[in-house]
Amino acid sequence: MPSPITADWRQRRLREIPAVNVVLRSSPVRALLLSHRRELVTEAVADTLRAVRNKIVGAAVESELSLDLSPDALGTRACECLDDCMRPSLRRVINATGVVLHTNLGRAPLAEEALNQVLDVAARYSNLELDLATGERGTRYSHVEQLVCRLTSAEAAMAVNNNAGAVLLILGALCKDREVVVSRGELVEIGGAFRVPDVMVQGGARLVEVGTTNKTHLEDYERAITPDTGAILKVHSSNFKIVGFTSSPTVAELAELARRRGVPLLVDWGSGVMVDLERFGLEHESTMPELIEQGADIVTFSGDKLLGGPQAGFIVGRRSLVDVCRRHPLTRALRIDKLTLAALEATLKLYLDPEKAITRIPTLRALAVTKDDLLPVATRLADAVRRALPGAVVEIRDGFSQAGGGSLPGVEIPTVLVVAKTVEPVHKLETSLRGHDPPVMVRVHNGQLLLDPRALWPDDIDIIASALQTASGALMPLPMLP
Repeated sequence: MPSPITADWRQRRLREIPAVNVVLRSSPVRALLLSHRRELVTEAVADTLRAVRNKIVGAAVESELSLDLSPDALGTRACECLDDCMRPSLRRVINATGVVLHTNLGRAPLAEEALNQVLDVAARYSNLELDLATGERGTRYSHVEQLVCRLTSAEAAMAVNNNAGAVLLILGALCKDREVVVSRGELVEIGGAFRVPDVMVQGGARLVEVGTTNKTHLEDYERAITPDTGAILKVHSSNFKIVGFTSSPTVAELAELARRRGVPLLVDWGSGVMVDLERFGLEHESTMPELIEQGADIVTFSGDKLLGGPQAGFIVGRRSLVDVCRRHPLTRALRIDKLTLAALEATLKLYLDPEKAITRIPTLRALAVTKDDLLPVATRLADAVRRALPGAVVEIRDGFSQAGGGSLPGVEIPTVLVVAKTVEPVHKLETSLRGHDPPVMVRVHNGQLLLDPRALWPDDIDIIASALQTASGALMPLPMLP
């Protein structure tokens, strides 16, 4: 039975905590003072001593207080405290979840070409809004507009900070104080409680719902069109799919209706796919060029989903409509910066050679890799896990990855999983992995650790092995110090 803590014992331990100035003279802290301001180091020491006092005061049994209260030990803890304080909050994470476009993990990693162009533009001055041919003021949208138009066959294009901003802008610019007809089955809510109806209201449009959740017919749209109709809006389902007894008009059918009734067809397609995913064995997702070809007047989509670039939102389509959006006051509030434009331009240029895009853009590369291709990687990963967790039962099983990020809803991508049944409590192991530097994100299912190699880089495997060794060691019971 653990010994309960008495008041005398607690007070004795509190008196053993050295003063701040004593810890400042310890060997670890003296070394720290060579590279950091004294005020920062003193604050780290004070925070450390405060945390130790709180732990002693809050402990219920002596076994909870296996604390080394020597100045050197506390100085080492203060060094760790300052390291935590100085470590970037936004940093690299190892993604072993198998979710390629994991919204919580920053969605699309950038291609090397995009990284190089961002570095080049960020380090010095740039021609962000300068026309080098005339020496006059230019527009930031010119750096990507011709590329986007070439890739989508649209008449005009512009980029804003994200797809939600693009939808807000087209509704505010083209449909303010007018009705917008949309299917009830497309009034979606996606991550962060973002709801299409709310965006429509903020854009100043009046929502007209047609059809039902599972079925909307072309005549439903036609009956809803009045002289006050500003547009028909079609919305990608993003992160869900309705299956079974369903139907909805195609973009081509809605485009013909919109032309006949003299209203624009706006398509919010979100995912921004540029290549046919069927070549990867996935179900077909309409590409941006296909939507323009089918007659959409405006298409909006994301830069950091299936396009594989940085966070951005595109507005592409008829020049007269894009120009109205470009002149709207919201455009300045939603504009993107030079670093995003640099990454976008480099990413889009890769699509000029689709085969190169598939091999160079990490998102496409991760979606294209097959289960058979992943098996050697999974084998190497399993061996690393066995070495890191000698007591674990480790095996390779078939499983499924996901595209994530609200793309390809309901699509399961065949993969191979490394599954580990550990001696240590799996939830504590997962928590420790998240605390590693860099953090390692995994899946936990039925008390087992699941690692999917689909979104890993080759050097991630050694980092995962090191993180598992550290986590396993941290979970081992330590002897109580006097």
